[in-house]
Amino acid sequence: MSALLSHPFVVIPAVSILVFVIVYLNVDRFLAFLSRRSLGQREEVIRLLELMFVDVDRKRVTQLMLAMSFGLGSLMFIALWPNLIPGIILGSAITVAGWSIPKNVVYSLWNKRCTKFVDQMVDGMTIMANGVKAGLSVQQSMERVVENMSNPMSQEFALVLSQMRLGRSLEEALNELGTRIPRPDVQMFVTSVNILQETGGNLAETFQTIVYTVRERQKIEKKIEALTAQGMMQGIIITLVPFFLLLVFFILDPAYVMPLFTTVLGVIALIIMLTLQVIGGVMIRKIVKINV
Repeated sequence: MSALLSHPFVVIPAVSILVFVIVYLNVDRFLAFLSRRSLGQREEVIRLLELMFVDVDRKRVTQLMLAMSFGLGSLMFIALWPNLIPGIILGSAITVAGWSIPKNVVYSLWNKRCTKFVDQMVDGMTIMANGVKAGLSVQQSMERVVENMSNPMSQEFALVLSQMRLGRSLEEALNELGTRIPRPDVQMFVTSVNILQETGGNLAETFQTIVYTVRERQKIEKKIEALTAQGMMQGIIITLVPFFLLLVFFILDPAYVMPLFTTVLGVIALIIMLTLQVIGGVMIRKIVKINV
């Protein structure tokens, strides 16, 4: 019986049938995963670009995302040919990583834009407070901000004013501003203006309070960034060192590291190493990152 089970004409068909059954039962989930992780992120990329007032060509975005994932993965597979196992492993890894590159890049740009808007709130709220003290309305004070401030605050306030000229209420236009810039300081500004527009109150004093709050928050954030900068750099270095050493050994003595890609034990060790590196990098980032 044991000899029969170890015979290749029995083992290979049995494994093939098992793999076929598993794939057949999970093909819908697998295809949905591929769609969600590749082109499924296109809508999020387009949404973030539109929030940054960037004209979007859906076809070009699709082509870029395909080139960053399947294109780079195919190039890596071709470059390592005829080494199938290294080509499949590295090509698949680059393809999976390439799925998230466009979204992460666009999200980083959008996040920097939101941060810049919050940084501009100190000067923008000061201008609005002075305008209200001079007898101007909220809309007129926002026009002064558009005239005197740079982007992105000028763009965002100009869009708010344009929506109001088209018949939208101040509350609706400000709520959309809070949706485009989802930061606590912006939400505080939107909520304060909407409440005071209905109940009445000292808008100038409210804007000055917002300025003070934003300025103090920025002081704390800069102090935390200075205290955690060393930990962030250490995490980046520790994460990249194994990959750097692997590249150095591959250049100096390829035969020394090829067993990692050509043997089963080496592939298992490589997968474990990559998994531990990712887990370690994420944990270090969570430890040193402090949200204010």
